[in-house]
Amino acid sequence: MLTLTMRPYGGEADNDAIANLLNACAAFERRDDWTSVSELRLELEDPSTDKERDIRLWEDADGKLIGFSQMWIPPSGDNDDGFLWFNVHPEFRDGYLEKQAIAWGEQRMREVAALRGVCARLRAGSRDDNRLRIALLESCGFTPDRYFFRMERSLIEPLPKPQFPEGFTLRQLQGEQEIEAWVEMFNQTFIDHWNHHPLTVETRKHWLTDPNYKPELDLVAIAPDGTFAALCYCYINPEENEHFARKEGWIADLGTRRGFRKIGLGRAMLLAGLHQLKASGMETAKLGVDADNPNGALQLYQSVGFRKLHTNISYYKDL
Repeated sequence: MLTLTMRPYGGEADNDAIANLLNACAAFERRDDWTSVSELRLELEDPSTDKERDIRLWEDADGKLIGFSQMWIPPSGDNDDGFLWFNVHPEFRDGYLEKQAIAWGEQRMREVAALRGVCARLRAGSRDDNRLRIALLESCGFTPDRYFFRMERSLIEPLPKPQFPEGFTLRQLQGEQEIEAWVEMFNQTFIDHWNHHPLTVETRKHWLTDPNYKPELDLVAIAPDGTFAALCYCYINPEENEHFARKEGWIADLGTRRGFRKIGLGRAMLLAGLHQLKASGMETAKLGVDADNPNGALQLYQSVGFRKLHTNISYYKDL
């Protein structure tokens, strides 16, 4: 029987092995993503991550990393969802280690629920074409409840010009002095979205330290009275693009705050972001969208030429 050791995250010394594991899993599952050590470091150093309690590694008897799991637990609320990500090396996928990772996530969420005095729910996800993972989640008591589309659009094809409502100004975010206003806008924008958890100023500042962050891709629309009314944050991962020999950029965040919707701001911001990605040399734009987004995001993306690539399914288990 395979001898396994579970241990906490050891910091920078573990990052190469974790990135290699994640990329081996992505290649085996034929996913078009790739994780660099710098990207992983930024993710694991997020101030919302409790590195000692919310990350676990599994090694075999030779010390080879064969499993990695991470929890994201939002700040205290009336009902706490914990988000579990787990990856097992393709050579060791017999269900045993996967179930250990799920059991660890359940135990961690029960600890949180006991401390906060609330009901707890564990969430995990799968692509719709990963039948083995879907079967595993369902056998462990998970139920699907939400679907998200991955979409793409060519930037080589013609792009309409953005048309902003009269009096609104498009510009890039002007550094740290505007982060509080941006975060307030972000939370007011997504407060009525499914499973929204408030973003903190601390976390937003952390993501601005990303070496791949480009101010010209961090766009805001300013209302005539100076209110931050809409946002479009785009992202380019040059290391991933180099690995796959492609030129892809992302619409990472797009939204219009309540009180400024239904006047064309969302479409204008989306097109402005796509033009910025194209000006940066990208040939394709990608994004993710909740299939049941209440504000018509899916229809907006389809109207400017995005097409669905695949579906990601969100599963939950009440504890």
